[in-house]
Amino acid sequence: MKIENVQATIAPLQKQLLEHPLYDQINSLDDLKLFLEYHVFAVWDFMSLLKALQNNLTCTEVPWIPVGSPETRYLINEIVLAEETDINSEGQRQSHYEMYLDAMQDLDADTNQIKEFLEHFSSTKNIFTCIKTSGLPEALKDFLNFTFEVSSYGKPHEIAAAFTFGREDLIPGMFSEILRNFQQNLPEVNIEKLIYYFERHIELDEDEHGPMAIKMIEELCENDSNKWKEVENISQLALEKRIQLWDTIQLSLTQNTLILES
Repeated sequence: MKIENVQATIAPLQKQLLEHPLYDQINSLDDLKLFLEYHVFAVWDFMSLLKALQNNLTCTEVPWIPVGSPETRYLINEIVLAEETDINSEGQRQSHYEMYLDAMQDLDADTNQIKEFLEHFSSTKNIFTCIKTSGLPEALKDFLNFTFEVSSYGKPHEIAAAFTFGREDLIPGMFSEILRNFQQNLPEVNIEKLIYYFERHIELDEDEHGPMAIKMIEELCENDSNKWKEVENISQLALEKRIQLWDTIQLSLTQNTLILES
């Protein structure tokens, strides 16, 4: 099995995400706020997949010794640099997560859920306990649990699969569709910071990070058919979890509220 086989297998799931009816249902500022209040969790947990790859494929200990492929080390460190300390729309250094929070605050979207979640984690020190005891919607819990199960217990090529096909390879097309609908359906709303966030991700992932992430998977799997099959399985799961999350947000929009556990 090669990268083309994986891409062919997951193509229907990617198509389902790119054509998801959720996007056309974001027709008001309130709709947009609700979407952001869910999506911010995916913006945040992306970093754990990236950091898990950095821990597995580069040396993050003292004393330092060279680990793995220099090309792979470059990819991981380059993405970490962009994600943690990129230039925001005002020319200042900021992580993409912090950019997203600023965009939410500009629109008066509720950032309390994500902030309280992170405070809860700081006190529990166990991400799985934090997810389980939170009042977040089940689909969001499943999405987060999948991320942290893969990043905590996955093999390097499995983490790379979730990272590449669940995020980097998917994001340019998905974010382009989201952005197109935002601009079409909400012309009167000032979403300058949000547009910058999405356009920055599209630019980075389409031109640089996406192709390099695919090359990383090829280096990690080489001609090992078992590894390629595991990459395929994890990639499918990652996309299925995103679809379930999108379905839940769509349902929330019809009810005009974040679907929290009672």
